[in-house]
Amino acid sequence: MDKSRSTKVSKYLSLHLRHQPDRLGLTLAAGGWVEVDLLLQRCGELGFAISRSELDEVVALSDKKRFSFDDTGRLIRANQGHSVDVDLQLVPAEPPEWLYHGTGAAALPLIMQDGLRKMNRHHVHLSADIETAKKVGARHGKPIVLVLDISSMFKAGYQFYVSANGVWLVDAVPVKFLSVL
Repeated sequence: MDKSRSTKVSKYLSLHLRHQPDRLGLTLAAGGWVEVDLLLQRCGELGFAISRSELDEVVALSDKKRFSFDDTGRLIRANQGHSVDVDLQLVPAEPPEWLYHGTGAAALPLIMQDGLRKMNRHHVHLSADIETAKKVGARHGKPIVLVLDISSMFKAGYQFYVSANGVWLVDAVPVKFLSVL
């Protein structure tokens, strides 16, 4: 599959597995799972046919590992980033001492006033490394990387989760735990 098709399939899946499953007539089960066969059927019925081999390739080769199959390969889900109400069945995890958040320069004044908020998603997304945070920030203009004092947040009682693709998640990050790299 060429890169253009792979990107289109990934964006289509992101839209429907994270934000609008109802447009495909899907209901996300606990954990965000849906049946692969039903997903592929509904995509085809609504004019965006995806083959099983294309789906396998997008899941396996996506650099961001946005999607995963269950152990049987019969269920698929988006790993994080949902705006619909779904229990992702995340288990609290002890985070590293420092994590990072990439954003665009235009958002920095509001962030430094209000902290990081999950907005219309389930969690704030955090990176374990600076390079990933820079890439995320670059999607929003001139990239800014925020350094988060995770050790202090964890000691203060904040709960952290890590998704299947290594993205760290938290409900919010107050300003006092933020600094600009």
